[in-house]
Amino acid sequence: MKSSLLRTPVLCLSLLALAACGKKPEPPQPPPPQVGVITARQQSAPLTRDTSGRLSAYYSANVTARVSGVLLKRNYTEGSAVKQGQLLFEIDPTFYQAQLNNSLSILAQDQATQVNARVTVDRDHKLVPNGYVSQQQVDNDEAVMRSAIAKVKADEANVASARVNLGYTKVTSPIDGIAGQQQVTAGATVGNGTSDVGSGGTLLTTVQQIDQLYANFTISAADLAMLQQAQSKGSVALTAQNKTTVQIIQADGSKYEPLGTLDFSDVTVNANTGAVNLRALVPNPNHQLLAGLYVTLTVNLGQLNNVFLIPQQALLRDSVGAYALVVGKDDKVVRKDVNASNSYESNWIVTSGLSNGDQVIVTGLQGAKEGGSAKATPWQPAQAAATQAGSDAKAPAGQSAGNKQ
Repeated sequence: MKSSLLRTPVLCLSLLALAACGKKPEPPQPPPPQVGVITARQQSAPLTRDTSGRLSAYYSANVTARVSGVLLKRNYTEGSAVKQGQLLFEIDPTFYQAQLNNSLSILAQDQATQVNARVTVDRDHKLVPNGYVSQQQVDNDEAVMRSAIAKVKADEANVASARVNLGYTKVTSPIDGIAGQQQVTAGATVGNGTSDVGSGGTLLTTVQQIDQLYANFTISAADLAMLQQAQSKGSVALTAQNKTTVQIIQADGSKYEPLGTLDFSDVTVNANTGAVNLRALVPNPNHQLLAGLYVTLTVNLGQLNNVFLIPQQALLRDSVGAYALVVGKDDKVVRKDVNASNSYESNWIVTSGLSNGDQVIVTGLQGAKEGGSAKATPWQPAQAAATQAGSDAKAPAGQSAGNKQ
């Protein structure tokens, strides 16, 4: 009995020893992920808006027939440069030459009548003192002479009108520019449109001046009101109209040089679109741009003050809105909701949500977790392209740079 009591503690100790030998050691904790960060600093940034617009000629003049007749010939090369006053078309002048000749003959006849009336008045004035002619006769002679003078003036006006109509048979360019395609061929009958009230003459061609072009575009009334409100608070410095620049982006994505300058801003809002019409003047010395072309525009409206320029890949988005992950002083990852409604080059312009000195995570976002630890190292912009490719492949679905709702 005594020996069995001694064996019991020994057995227990053996079991405890076996249990201790079978327990596995805990694995070491993984090191915190390494992330690339930038230090947020308040600065100023250009305030830009991307929009689309359409180009139009600086000057555009329709060349129309101002008299009726048969078009005889075209005297210019289509698509070539022409000068103001250069002959473009000829209309058959036969009828108008005949009208001028008829007016000249009537004028000559009435001028002869006027000369005779003058001679009669002078003669009767000399006969009145001797009583050979009454004063009444002299008065009648002077009335006839005045009528003759008036008739001559009317004839001269008719002659001038006939000369103008004859001159209209030579259709010239109203401005310097590029003459377009001929709209009516030789042999066709053209008209001046006077038979129909409100109708114009037959369109022969169009001359456009494209050394400069207008870029017509719009900006929403809501954006304009927001800008004006921000300006009143001092957060935005809007540029004067004649200094606001417009950058044209060509179809291949390249930037067109030189820059355009805003020269017109409407004072009313379009009731159908809720937008305000604007227009910029764009130099086009080499005629690289063509009137009627639709283009993409970047409009520099002014300057944003006290904002943060954050690389686009650093901002994420979820159902709440746009946010950035920041490494705090204790190496803990913190989420900060931000407002970023504008961009500049490859950066988002963050207007609120960040503070000076925040260590914003740019790369390594796939390993950073809110509330977890992270090892911050300065982000190298030169490595952005390679890093961005890897981040996009591993980032959770739905997390991409965007604006806070």
